[in-house]
Amino acid sequence: MRYLDRLQPLALLVMRLALGAVMFAHGYHKVFGGLHHHADLVASLGLPRWSAYLSSFTEFLGGLLVLLGLFTRIAALGICIDLSVAIAKVHLHNGLIGTGGYELPLALAALAFGLIFFGAGPIGFDHIRAPGGGGGKSK
Repeated sequence: MRYLDRLQPLALLVMRLALGAVMFAHGYHKVFGGLHHHADLVASLGLPRWSAYLSSFTEFLGGLLVLLGLFTRIAALGICIDLSVAIAKVHLHNGLIGTGGYELPLALAALAFGLIFFGAGPIGFDHIRAPGGGGGKSK
């Protein structure tokens, strides 16, 4: 199965595109469609109101950065923290599956967690910005 090692850059690209697209879409909806509503929801959970703005922009800008493969590890860390808080404060009491369950946030957090350690790979702007620093093997 060593021949699959050559496809690792493609796997990292697919991970980035999946995570980035979902996070960007969720963040876009919050930033441009319901920022104050989201702030009210977050405040009702007992969290500071400012953390709603932080989470919204983390999802929007973090998703965009992950899509581009730019500052991927930092963006993925922010997304992973954001999703962990969402699981703990919003989804956990609904169970793993079903309406409001934590299956999607958990899967997305796992993708983000992997990107923290592997980076964007060679198919991303991190590799252009700092060759060898994007998680790919420098040659």
